[in-house]
Amino acid sequence: MPVESGISAAARQAKQKRKSHSLSIRRTNSTEQDRSGLQRDLLEGQSSDNLDSFMRTEDSKLPLSLRTNLLDLFSQIEREFENLYLENIELRREIESLNDRLAADGQAVEGADLAKGALKTKASHSTSQLSQKLKTTYKASTSKIVSSFKATTSRAVCQLVKEYVGHRDGIWDLSATRTQPVVLGTASADHTAMLWSIETGKCLLKYLGHQGSVNSIKFHPTEQMALTASGDQTAHVWRYLVQLPAPQPVADVTQTPSEDDVDSSDKDDADGEVDGPNDCPSVRVPTTTLRSHQGVVIAADWLVGGKQVVTASWDRAANLYDVETSELVHSLTGHDQELTHCCTHPNQRLVVTSSRDTTFRLWDFRDPSIHSVNVFQGHTDTVTSAVFTVGDNVVSGSDDRTVKVWDLKNMRSPIATIRTDSAVNRISVSVNQKIIALPHDNRQVRLFDMSGVRLARLPRSNRQGHRRMVCCSAWCEDNTTCNLFTCGFDRQAIGWNINIPALLQEK
Repeated sequence: MPVESGISAAARQAKQKRKSHSLSIRRTNSTEQDRSGLQRDLLEGQSSDNLDSFMRTEDSKLPLSLRTNLLDLFSQIEREFENLYLENIELRREIESLNDRLAADGQAVEGADLAKGALKTKASHSTSQLSQKLKTTYKASTSKIVSSFKATTSRAVCQLVKEYVGHRDGIWDLSATRTQPVVLGTASADHTAMLWSIETGKCLLKYLGHQGSVNSIKFHPTEQMALTASGDQTAHVWRYLVQLPAPQPVADVTQTPSEDDVDSSDKDDADGEVDGPNDCPSVRVPTTTLRSHQGVVIAADWLVGGKQVVTASWDRAANLYDVETSELVHSLTGHDQELTHCCTHPNQRLVVTSSRDTTFRLWDFRDPSIHSVNVFQGHTDTVTSAVFTVGDNVVSGSDDRTVKVWDLKNMRSPIATIRTDSAVNRISVSVNQKIIALPHDNRQVRLFDMSGVRLARLPRSNRQGHRRMVCCSAWCEDNTTCNLFTCGFDRQAIGWNINIPALLQEK
């Protein structure tokens, strides 16, 4: 019995092994048949989805769960694009139908009586508004797709024309004269201010009267006088007389790399000692010295008419002076921290001051007997500058990476806000088209319109443009060679030619 039971057990084990081997063979054959069937479908082009799945299964080194998540994400993206595409098609149909209705309404009004014509005109107006709204929605929706693939044309619209090199330290401020001959003025941390020929880039005159960093420069509206503010706690008014050199052909600098080129290095020629222009004449003695501040004078500007000036200082005050007598007329106090900038209205006796206390203040001197002040809060960091436009707007820039457009008649809240990726320094607004030029800490310069729409970014790469923080921008629309100037801590000022009609047409 024990022998028989042992034999029986051995027989059962052998039988189970044969059964297991048979099942394994069947599974292998089934798998090979499925795989061969899948390959046959792939070769016959019957299942592209199976092809993707098969290729991913065979070639991918990713875990199955990660591959599944990726597939789900791509499917969601595809569905979003499909929805946008269908929505755009529907919006186009709506616009076409509305245009047909507008055309029909226009024909009906011509032969109708006055009352019916008025009704149809009103209906046509409301239909036109709806059509415009649909078009705006259509543009907004399509921009989600188009903006990522739109080829930039900034290089053709915005061209670097001239570089003004000669300062031994960073350039804080610049502006163009408002009288003939039109020249460019720069204010530098090397204790000097320079006047340049816009066309040739040659230094015409150097002002050496300050004992500290020259922080701003502004020109008299009708006379050949300059106003500079300095870290030596003074502001100087000085006269200049320049003679423009013979114009030279403008070098072709348009064939430059894309503005999106990544800098291969932050090295620049300005890091070495640059020999300033020694052959240009110099002025050492100011016509008028304005004293009374107890700190750095960071900015100064002429009031309309040119008989008074306003200065802004780190002593938290702005002072109003009479230029002829050098007397202090008003001391404008109220800011809680250092002032960063001041600006005057081109046509009215209005002054705006900016401060590190995150506010800017509007001072009204139109009534000689009393001056009022309004405080405006809207930024969350230092207000680096606030400037007037020719109309009734103020534009403010801040270290909080925003620029805000305000209406002087209702300044409770901004009418437009521009959000950027870097702190904004001293901005400038063009007189005719009201284009805002934004100089940034990250070496970029961007152009926006007053409604907050971005128009362009000035070309910049490791071979052109600014290589350090851009401190200031200034428009000079009447000049045919360069109508926009920028300066920065790379010790150079740059003259740009902005094709404004083409820029606005692209918008």
